[in-house]
Amino acid sequence: MLKITVCIGSSCHIKGSRQVVEQLQYLIAENNLGDKVELGGTFCMGKCQQGVCVTVNDSFHSVTPENVGEFFSKEVLAKV
Repeated sequence: MLKITVCIGSSCHIKGSRQVVEQLQYLIAENNLGDKVELGGTFCMGKCQQGVCVTVNDSFHSVTPENVGEFFSKEVLAKV
């Protein structure tokens, strides 16, 4: 099971965390990965100066609403 955690703190919210979560939910469903990927939220991860803070298992990534598709292909689809 791959665990994706998206920061929903105020700084990441301003940078588009809601859109990132919605796009990830869509991509997980579209690729029938509901049984292989767990999507969750958390508050500040302390790396606010970058994009929306996202971890895949324990690996940190900075994601924007614009690059979430590329992130999903490289960090999720390639690993399930």
